[in-house]
Amino acid sequence: MGNCLSRSKRRVAKSGLDEQNANNIFSKTSNNQMVCSSYQYRSDSKTFPDAFTNIIDTNQKLLGQQEAANVNSDSSKNEHNPSSEKLIAMFSYESRSEGDLGFEKDDIMYLLDNTNPDWWYVKNSKGIPGYIPRNFVAFLKTPESFDWFAGRISRSVAERLVAGKQLPPGTFLIRERESDNLEYALTIRDIDQGLGVPCAKHYKIKEMENECGFYITKRMIFPSLEALVSYYSDRTDGLCNKLTLAAPKMTPIGPDLCYDTQQNWEIPRHEVQLLRRLGEGNFAEVYYGHWRGKVDVAIKMMKPRTMSSEDFISEANTMKQCQHPNLVRLFAVCTKEEPFYIITEYMKNGNLLDFLRAETKEDKQQKLSSPKNPLTMQELVVICAQVADGMKYLEERKLVHRDLAARNVLVGEKVSGVPIVKVADFGLARKLMDDEQIYEAQTSTQFPIKWTAPEAAMLKIFTVKSDVWSYGILLYEIFTKGAVPYAGMSNSEVLVKIENGERMKCPYISNPDDSVLVKRIYEQVMLKTWEQQPENRPTFEALYHYFDDFFVSNQPNYIPP
Repeated sequence: MGNCLSRSKRRVAKSGLDEQNANNIFSKTSNNQMVCSSYQYRSDSKTFPDAFTNIIDTNQKLLGQQEAANVNSDSSKNEHNPSSEKLIAMFSYESRSEGDLGFEKDDIMYLLDNTNPDWWYVKNSKGIPGYIPRNFVAFLKTPESFDWFAGRISRSVAERLVAGKQLPPGTFLIRERESDNLEYALTIRDIDQGLGVPCAKHYKIKEMENECGFYITKRMIFPSLEALVSYYSDRTDGLCNKLTLAAPKMTPIGPDLCYDTQQNWEIPRHEVQLLRRLGEGNFAEVYYGHWRGKVDVAIKMMKPRTMSSEDFISEANTMKQCQHPNLVRLFAVCTKEEPFYIITEYMKNGNLLDFLRAETKEDKQQKLSSPKNPLTMQELVVICAQVADGMKYLEERKLVHRDLAARNVLVGEKVSGVPIVKVADFGLARKLMDDEQIYEAQTSTQFPIKWTAPEAAMLKIFTVKSDVWSYGILLYEIFTKGAVPYAGMSNSEVLVKIENGERMKCPYISNPDDSVLVKRIYEQVMLKTWEQQPENRPTFEALYHYFDDFFVSNQPNYIPP
């Protein structure tokens, strides 16, 4: 690693945070005393292909403009300009088409072209060229090339990564800070001496003003992060533990099925195998299956004559443009004949509602001593944060989901025991115009009343703030482990109750400690999301930070968000 790393400008996200709501929602967080956390339609077959081709052409133009831009200006500080520089594989990747190149972890490759932000053109050590997913590799001898480097993640995510049950004390990672001008932070797994439970501790890593050194304390300055890690691997020297093991990483999801489908995401139907039916809705059936016999996918098969070609195109195009770790990713479509297919990433643990209910279902039906999906209060809070993060992404892009509920959140792999969740079902999502803040639905559209904000249910006016209302109902589902909101009440009774200013009561939690926390969340968040006036509801930005920072470390070296 070189002696110096040039400092890049920190990217500051536009929060769009409603300051008044933010102040309200955070008014009591200083009192937290927590253990540190580690409709019907006829499809027009003549016009549909042309319309879809127009969408494809538009996306290709947008992609071309993006590729022509200087990709590096908005990238991690570890990006370089291509000059046959060496790359190292951080994960293994199996080739899926003639256009892409397979490789094994730690393979060395040479960068030829990085103008495409998602797929880089390289050649391997044998001189064979091909495209590879950018998020599987790193430039050699940069912080990104080491297993202990986690990139730009939040403190709470870092804590989860070092909190695996089988990981030893001293398990660590270095991450780029999400906020302020501090470059890095070191997160280490430790044991809380008072409680005897694992926790995470954080240390600021500062960069010298001349940009040629890094330090935790100024008495020890290192020429590189690699040197810093090497030093503290041999001794504690003020840290809670020696650095023993790089925190494990999850294999990333490729940006597309393969390089060839990035622009040409209309794929032949015969490439998709339907293996198992997962569920059914009003407009579609969902299957688990394979693409080309290699890739696990979910296939949303639209029921014939239940969606117009225009609506199908809109749904697919919306999903294709949305890429966020907590949104289900669209890979491809099949539109040459009905039924239409939407092919997305597969989430192995199904929808969140069933996942939550499984905890008590097995206990009652099979009388097992332990639940199938035991979730602690801490894990439930992390799920709340993940959903808010995905919705924050939609909020920033003026997208209204309109059907946010536990049944439309999918559950995937687990990281340190906490499942990764992603917002799904963009079938109702609509884009707000730049000069508008509302979307008015068609009179024939039906809505799940118990999850729908009053202005949307009665006036059919949807905004991001109506999604916030639905998020509050989702919180009720989460903390009750899948209970039905407004149980025993009809839709009309619910609407009357809401118009009279009544709201659901705080969820009952049997555990005394958890009950205190849920009551706090009910008062500080849930009731705020159910404000009668939409403008008084918090933003998803505020909601994300509330849950992401819910459990805080009381250690002296705790880093505020």
